[in-house]
Amino acid sequence: MEEMYTLQVAGLTRQLHICPVNEKMSIAAFIMFSDVELTIACATELLKIVPEHDVIITAESKGIPLAYEMSRQSGKPYILARKSQKLYMKRPVAVDVKSITTARQQTLYLDMDDMAALKGKRVLIVDDVISTGESLSALEQLVEKAQGQIVGRAAVLAEGDAAKRTDIQFLAPLPLFFHE
Repeated sequence: MEEMYTLQVAGLTRQLHICPVNEKMSIAAFIMFSDVELTIACATELLKIVPEHDVIITAESKGIPLAYEMSRQSGKPYILARKSQKLYMKRPVAVDVKSITTARQQTLYLDMDDMAALKGKRVLIVDDVISTGESLSALEQLVEKAQGQIVGRAAVLAEGDAAKRTDIQFLAPLPLFFHE
């Protein structure tokens, strides 16, 4: 029988599959895609606790539904840091990132129009889960390069030691599962 973790967040309960990362550790797979009820509830609750901001930024791809819904509810625009360079991008700026859920190093890109939209703005960084903080750090670097002011960092879940951080707002902790 497959192992599951029961998550309670934003007044909802979800069963998450526990997936091995390596031979010593597993994680509970939190996926907001196609769970509209969860996305709306989490966006609503996060907007109650985040600081005033002018624009939201997230990384492609799991943070997209959350950033979109927070943008829709607040009326504030959101910007997406892409994982690949697109033909339409004008003079893209790149930052490397290594995430716990991705096997290899990736790169996040913003084009000059997105950089201009961040310049001088109060920026809220949003993601579905903050774990090692690597994706968060890459987004911070992009905002800094754009000369935006980071006013907050928010996620639905803080995984493992991230739940001890005082510089992020999150709705619930998510444990890591260690085995010998």
